[in-house]
Amino acid sequence: MSTETSPDSSGPSVQTPGREVPGHEAQSSAPEKMSREAVTIISTLLVATFVVILNETIMNVALQRLMVDLRVDAPTVQWLSTGFMLTMAVVIPTTGFILQRLSTRAVFMLAMGLFAGGTALAAAAPGFEVLLLARIVQAGGTAIMLPLLMTTILTLVPLAKRGAVMGNVSIAISVAPAMGPTVSGLILEHFTWRFMFIFVLPVALAALAIGAKYLTNVGEAEKGKLDFLSVILTVPAFGGLVYGLSQIGGGHGGQAGPGAGAIAALLIGVAALAVFVFRQLRLQKAAAPLLDLRAFNFRMFTVSVLLMVVAMMALFGGVILLPLYLQQVRGLGSLETGLALLPGGLAMGLLGPVIGRAFDKVGPLPLTVSGSILMVVTLWQFSMLDAGTPVWWIVTLHVGLSFGLALLFTPAFTTGLNPLPPHLYSHGSAIMSTTQQVAGAAGTALLVSIFAVVSAASGLVAGMSAAFMTATVIAFAAVVLSAMMRKTEGAAGHGAGH
Repeated sequence: MSTETSPDSSGPSVQTPGREVPGHEAQSSAPEKMSREAVTIISTLLVATFVVILNETIMNVALQRLMVDLRVDAPTVQWLSTGFMLTMAVVIPTTGFILQRLSTRAVFMLAMGLFAGGTALAAAAPGFEVLLLARIVQAGGTAIMLPLLMTTILTLVPLAKRGAVMGNVSIAISVAPAMGPTVSGLILEHFTWRFMFIFVLPVALAALAIGAKYLTNVGEAEKGKLDFLSVILTVPAFGGLVYGLSQIGGGHGGQAGPGAGAIAALLIGVAALAVFVFRQLRLQKAAAPLLDLRAFNFRMFTVSVLLMVVAMMALFGGVILLPLYLQQVRGLGSLETGLALLPGGLAMGLLGPVIGRAFDKVGPLPLTVSGSILMVVTLWQFSMLDAGTPVWWIVTLHVGLSFGLALLFTPAFTTGLNPLPPHLYSHGSAIMSTTQQVAGAAGTALLVSIFAVVSAASGLVAGMSAAFMTATVIAFAAVVLSAMMRKTEGAAGHGAGH
């Protein structure tokens, strides 16, 4: 792909607190130190992002309890997770447009307002239908938060400090999912399922109140026409892809192959995605696209996105396969499983800021190569698990895998987004978030399907080994991509990423 900035990449002006600078000069003229106002804004967004991601994962452990309390069957209750995931998949591709057209404050109030409103509705839900509606409302707010956070960091944080700040983001995106199963397990042991939402609601309302009082606008809202056809296409394109993949991977060993409905949804998704991409390429020539794909003109952005895709597919090996192994092979309960996986998630999040600071000093190459090699080694070791493997060794391997992924995520995010001009910040963030959703669903579908097929023929341990060996092979692609990573400058620098 082209590695030059496109002719129209000058972009709109970007307003940081206290001054206004042109888009291409934003990086070179950024202050060396972050203002107190910028720290407040990013801290508020980090807390809000942590809360919404924590909420995304606490539901999974509660599905069995909800089946009994709400008197619904397993396929029905699964829609509480599927509906949330589909809403995320459809909304995230639109966030590039939303973040350009609305002010920072307006987007935050919209996102946290939806999330807090959905949480309150879920806590008071009289039955399944209302609870499902509440989860969909929550998902609408959740989908906006991470792209908003990433775009704000790119706008406010000086280039030399981005790695450290991006490292703090890993606390939200790594620790929150790791804590989710443990938190929900503890709540369900002592309270009803409603308290999963009751405990989250005050934190969400506090974040909303703090944002309403202290959050200022970053950048300037642009005027532009919304392409409704593109919005409509996101539903079958991203919704179809994620739904089809999730249904293929939803058997968790209970079926040997995908159903016709899942295959149909996947094919519709692929076809609609092709139309969506063609539509965006046409709109880039004449008007504002819903999702600006010119971010892929920057080589390091493209390499980073591919690396994130591979890493997410491998990550879901740990997220999906390890709980299956611990529960089905080792007989651990939900709370015990959550506690076994907690150290890895905590390690991944807490190492993020350290890795971010290291990135600012040495660049991405030594970090990503080390991380990808560690990921390959730990996944290979996971493929050798059997019914007698000590739990402490499994926890150790999971911490090692999490460390490897931490070495990949912060450098990949930062290296990929750094070279983009300001008017592509929101679109680059949206593209990365979208590909993470699709890659996670694809990784789950592939690995769980392999687990199901091999388990049916040769037993659970053999199925687990085959699935983890597949993840190991996928992870080798991360080693190749990691070796291609180079330090990138800002849009004005025309550095390595260009």
